[in-house]
Amino acid sequence: MSANTEATGQQPSATIEATRESAFIKACRREPVPHTPVWFMRQAGRSLPEYLKVREGIPMLESCMRPELVAEITLQPVRRHKVDAAIYFSDIVVPLKAIGIDLDIKPGVGPVVANPIRSRADLAQLRDLTPDDVAYVTEAIGLLTAELGSTPLIGFAGAPFTLASYLVEGGPSRNHEHTKALMYGDPQLWADLLDRLAEITSAFLKVQIEAGASAVQLFDSWVGALAPVDYRRSVMPASKKVFDAVAGYGVPRIHFGVGTGELLGLMGEAGADVVGVDWRVPLDEAARRVGPGKALQGNLDPAILFSTREAVEAKTREVLDAASGLEGHVFNLGHGVLPTTNPDALTRLVDHVHTQTAK
Repeated sequence: MSANTEATGQQPSATIEATRESAFIKACRREPVPHTPVWFMRQAGRSLPEYLKVREGIPMLESCMRPELVAEITLQPVRRHKVDAAIYFSDIVVPLKAIGIDLDIKPGVGPVVANPIRSRADLAQLRDLTPDDVAYVTEAIGLLTAELGSTPLIGFAGAPFTLASYLVEGGPSRNHEHTKALMYGDPQLWADLLDRLAEITSAFLKVQIEAGASAVQLFDSWVGALAPVDYRRSVMPASKKVFDAVAGYGVPRIHFGVGTGELLGLMGEAGADVVGVDWRVPLDEAARRVGPGKALQGNLDPAILFSTREAVEAKTREVLDAASGLEGHVFNLGHGVLPTTNPDALTRLVDHVHTQTAK
């Protein structure tokens, strides 16, 4: 525990102590583990029939604001798959909704923003986030940590670039043309936008850690759309601000993006303890790009789970072999669980990784 944590009492010491010896936390810390820990992005739902049942008729954003429902959905994959960590059930736009941004998550589309941010006047939409804005998060995490015991809970948030992309585009985008137009055309407005989003994101992560999350992951889903020079100049300062803001809590910080093979070193440099890797770059090569002093997370192709059991096990062996020389490795998919994945394939995968790596 850091001196800052002890001084402020920000992170419940019982939660730190309960999860300190877990395989997941030890791997994040690059310490010896009894087996390679496993968790999945989007593990809390989508492919699980029990998830679809409890979410029936409840819009996505509303489901993120019901503490007992959030706790149930977060726990479902832990019960079913025996994963080594739970990931808090939420959505990256929840903090934006909490501060009053007019947005909704449309089925089959994703987050849609009513009034996109395109000018300096539009920045007024982004007020500070307070713990009272997301009291349901604190309540849900309290329910979860009581139930999880020694199983770590991972808090998460969207990174400033990805949140900015949704806000500027007005929704999901293939080419991010409005985002890049703003970034290149008005670099000061862009910097101010990302700085404000970094403040909101930091506040959201702090709420989760102070409620009992044992680790946090920053999702920069769309940042793979950028060249390294643009990432370093126009994105990395904001991501670094987020990581620096939560550094004093002493919990592992994970950074993940899609299509970020060319950015892996910079993403680690931004301040993460663990760098997530998608399926496009083998973990041994990713380790070379990231450099020493970081654990890696990943990176089985989610689509392989639709193949035969033998094919899944062969590709899993490739991932584990590539990770064999790493200081710390958290097994994960290279992106989220696909909605039509057979849940049994995930359960078998967890058991297979645990069995193959048991020491």
